[in-house]
Amino acid sequence: MFSAIANVFKISDLRNRIFFTVAMLAVYRIGIFISTPGVDRVVMQEWVGQQGGLLGMFNLFSGGALEQLSIFALGIMPYISSSIILQLLTVVIPALEKLKKEGEAGRKKMTQYTRYGTILLALIQGIGISFYLEDIQGPAGELVVPGPGWGFRFTTVITLTAGTTFLMWLGEQITERGVGNGISLIIFSGIVAMVPSAIVQTWQMVAETEQLDPFLLVFLVVFMLLVVSFICFVERGQRRIPIQYAKRVVGRQSYGGQATHLPLKVNTAGVIPAIFASSLLMFPATLEGLSPVFAQLNELLRLDGWLGNGVYVLLLVFFCFFYTAVTFNPVDVADNLKKYGGYIPGIRPGKKTAEYIDRVLSRVTFGGAIYLSAVCVLPTILMTQFGVPFYFGGTSLLIVVSVGLDTVQQIESHLISRHYEGFTGPRGPRIRGRSSRAA
Repeated sequence: MFSAIANVFKISDLRNRIFFTVAMLAVYRIGIFISTPGVDRVVMQEWVGQQGGLLGMFNLFSGGALEQLSIFALGIMPYISSSIILQLLTVVIPALEKLKKEGEAGRKKMTQYTRYGTILLALIQGIGISFYLEDIQGPAGELVVPGPGWGFRFTTVITLTAGTTFLMWLGEQITERGVGNGISLIIFSGIVAMVPSAIVQTWQMVAETEQLDPFLLVFLVVFMLLVVSFICFVERGQRRIPIQYAKRVVGRQSYGGQATHLPLKVNTAGVIPAIFASSLLMFPATLEGLSPVFAQLNELLRLDGWLGNGVYVLLLVFFCFFYTAVTFNPVDVADNLKKYGGYIPGIRPGKKTAEYIDRVLSRVTFGGAIYLSAVCVLPTILMTQFGVPFYFGGTSLLIVVSVGLDTVQQIESHLISRHYEGFTGPRGPRIRGRSSRAA
């Protein structure tokens, strides 16, 4: 492990990518403390501190930007919502589906549409928040917005939209020039930044107010370590379908004849379903000031109730299957296997192979959906049953562990491609099943 860490800094390109990623995340964290004009930040912090449910999760995902009401208060959620809408429209609009299959040019066009959608959603959410803020009062009756009016609303909408647009650009730069997925790392850094304050708050409950029993705290720490281990175990879990390549003789050379496997991850969609589902649940909260309908909807979808958690689980299951179907096409994988002389023992190449892969993938994805649902409802159980004052486990812990594993794997791929030993040691041969190829 220590030798692998030392090897990271021996590769100039990888070293520069890591430094660039850290620098961009530092810029994001600095922006968290730049408040929107016209807002009393102290009153806003006191008010958010008394809230919970989806608002607490929203504040957690934004890294505390909501309680600061900073220029990044909307976070990256409008970008994620725009991505969801565009992917759903791809299924029902043939023109978008055709555009998606046009390779690099189509991908750039889809990214452009996502950006436009992000700005539009940020404008709508900014308007909703600006109206909602004018009615908020602190514990002593102070107004969060001392000078309400159209001037404040206009300034707030422009500021929040500009902040989200900058975060979108920041995430894309990290993805292109840094290490890991930029959007996921922005959410990751926001969650991690909230951990120290949560630890301090928990310690105060034990030592000062005695609201939390010390033995219960020890149990929660052990339980947390077990959950982290379980997430790591499942995230690396695979269902390996055996693949056999027939021998081919070209001139005097013999090719193929080797046995390998097609790995199907238990959680093929990764952390995307949790982010997508949370983003949709948080959307009504940002529009609460526009209409009583959104306020009632937000109240119904509170995560401390059965309805909110039920909708959350349904969204998780839906996005597990939806995102897996978008990123992994069994028909393409079967065609590529047939083209290169590969086959699954006992299964006829072509259509039968695609049906077999699809059947196995559906069963594995169902297990992954159950796993995600179980992990993501942990916060509600801990808060309602044990009074834990922060979002331990659930979506936040899943994002932290999953993004951490993904980033380490990307660093490891850089090391292995340059003939350095990775973090997890050498790997055996395998086939990666993606939407358009099997390599």
